[in-house]
Amino acid sequence: MRILLVEDERGIADFVERALRSQGHAVEVVADGTEGGHRAITSDLDLVILDVMLPGRNGIEVLEEIRKVKPALPVVMLTARAEVADKVAGLDAGATDYITKPFSVEELLARVRAHLRTPLQAEATRLCVADLELDMLRRTVTRDGSPVHLSAKEFDLLAYFMRHPGQVLSREQLLNGVWDYRHDPGTNIVEVYVGYLRRKLALADRPVPIQTVRSAGYRLVDD
Repeated sequence: MRILLVEDERGIADFVERALRSQGHAVEVVADGTEGGHRAITSDLDLVILDVMLPGRNGIEVLEEIRKVKPALPVVMLTARAEVADKVAGLDAGATDYITKPFSVEELLARVRAHLRTPLQAEATRLCVADLELDMLRRTVTRDGSPVHLSAKEFDLLAYFMRHPGQVLSREQLLNGVWDYRHDPGTNIVEVYVGYLRRKLALADRPVPIQTVRSAGYRLVDD
C-alpha cells in the first residue's frame, strides 16, 4: 500500500518508515506540514500518518485540507498530547484514528492494517465479520444465522464496530462516530450501550465478540 508519513522528528520518522517498509508498504516521508498537505492531496495514497505539531502548517490544518478533497482517505494522527480535548479536536476535524507518543511498533502496524481494510467495507450495505451479518438497508442483524433484535442506537454502534473489525476503538471515537458528541464527553453512554450489545449478541457456546482493551477502548473480534 502507498502511505504518506508527515513527521518532522527524524528519529520517529525513521522508526515508522522502517516498520512500514518491513510490511511491504511503499512509504514517502515529508517533514513539513505545507508540503505534507500538498502531497496528500496530489498523490495517489491509501493512508496518511500525520503528526500534529509540524513546521509550516500544523497537522489539524493539514487534515482539514485533506478532508475537503479526499473525505474517505484514512488519516492516522500522531501526537505527544494525550488530553481528551486534543483528541476530540483531531477527530472532529476528520481524523480516522489517533496514536499518542510514545507508541509501540506493534500498535502502529495493527492500526495501519485495520484502516487499510476499512475502505473495503466503508460503503457496503451488508457487513460481515466472523459470524455476524448486518444489513444496512433492512436494518437487520444475525449472529450465526440467528436474528438479533437491536434498538436503533445499538444497531448504529454495532455497524461502527463492524466497519472497523479487529481495531481498538476508543470511547472518544465511538462517541464521535455514533453519537456525534451530542452527549457530554464524560458520559458513560458508550459503556452502557456496549453492555447492551454484549447481552444481545451473547451465545451459550462462544464468547461475546466485543472485547474490552484495558485503558484503550473496545474491539470487535474479527475471527
